[in-house]
Amino acid sequence: MTIIVVGAGINGLTAALELRERGHEVVMIDPGPLPNPLAASTDISKAVRSAYGAEEIYTELAERAIEIWPQWNAVFGQDFYHETGFLCMRSKEMQPGDFEYESLKLLERRGREVERLDAAQLREKYPAWNAKNYEDGIFEARAGYAQSSRVISALIPKAEEIGVQLREARFAQLHETDGAVAGVILSDGEKILAERVLVAAGAWTPELLPETRPYFRTTGQPVFHLRPNRPELFAPDYFPVFGADISTTGYYGFPINRDGVVKIANHGPGREMSPESTDRKVTTEETERLRNFLRHTFPALLDAEIVHTRICLYCDTADGNFWIAPDPQRPGLVLATGDSGHGFKFAPVIGRIIADAVEDRPNPFLEKFRWRSNGDGSAKKEAARFAPDRDRVV
Repeated sequence: MTIIVVGAGINGLTAALELRERGHEVVMIDPGPLPNPLAASTDISKAVRSAYGAEEIYTELAERAIEIWPQWNAVFGQDFYHETGFLCMRSKEMQPGDFEYESLKLLERRGREVERLDAAQLREKYPAWNAKNYEDGIFEARAGYAQSSRVISALIPKAEEIGVQLREARFAQLHETDGAVAGVILSDGEKILAERVLVAAGAWTPELLPETRPYFRTTGQPVFHLRPNRPELFAPDYFPVFGADISTTGYYGFPINRDGVVKIANHGPGREMSPESTDRKVTTEETERLRNFLRHTFPALLDAEIVHTRICLYCDTADGNFWIAPDPQRPGLVLATGDSGHGFKFAPVIGRIIADAVEDRPNPFLEKFRWRSNGDGSAKKEAARFAPDRDRVV
């Protein structure tokens, strides 16, 4: 079977690799350059953790991915994954229903390495934190971060090596015939035929397929790279991947990297924007909010130089769940998108799930990621659920 994959981010690449290994002819289309610098995947780091509140399906999936990340380090001969742990603190005592509390209970039940920390322990172990403002939290030991842009840079030549055809070209529209999707038409008019088309275009999905706009919302989230004046405070042993009152502030971040940079980003409602926008700059207001957060949480970073900023684009779904499913109205079309800002950690396992959706194979995770509109008006109900103040997790 010939399969066209639209989008060379983490979903598209891992799916293309898996489908090719299953014997399919795979053509991957992306406007490029590859890696595409505008894609969400092309960043210095992404959090990897299995703490997901009470969401056991994501916890289980993350556990599987965490087992494979070190294997990817060995296979590719690169330190993609760094197991620093994941520290998630609250300003108030955890209560049932809180993300941290539910994460703790679920991880304990599943036998994960997790401990509860109070302000005194935080002050002793992690001196960069302003412990007087954070009294309760959890530390997940088997967690950390992946160097996402390096992962993408390694997967692209791997895909070419096993026979995936990479085309730096711009998708124009689907090619449909006899009531089914039978390929794609490129911006220069070229038509490529296939039995299946997989659209894994992330934030570009509602632009490429306008009919999907009721299901997805493209948002821009601010990302900051800071150079600390006291780098020793932000070494991984003293500053693991963190979330700070994540359900309310949205702030999370990473230890200092080999370039002397600490990355801090916000995972919130974001700014609704087109991925084609040329105004992809962090605003003065977003920078001021960061400074206020640093004043409250990491005083040693308050005067740190901001050496780089970017806008990370999300493809949000109304419920925050991934969207990996065939289109019930257009046979031959499958979507793998809607990562809602928390998909990269699953890179070692997500390709198999997407490939099962393309091949129409049963997979227990696909029920969670199903197509969530049946044409009876529920699409409008889904769109109405997008709310600027909803809780979200990294």
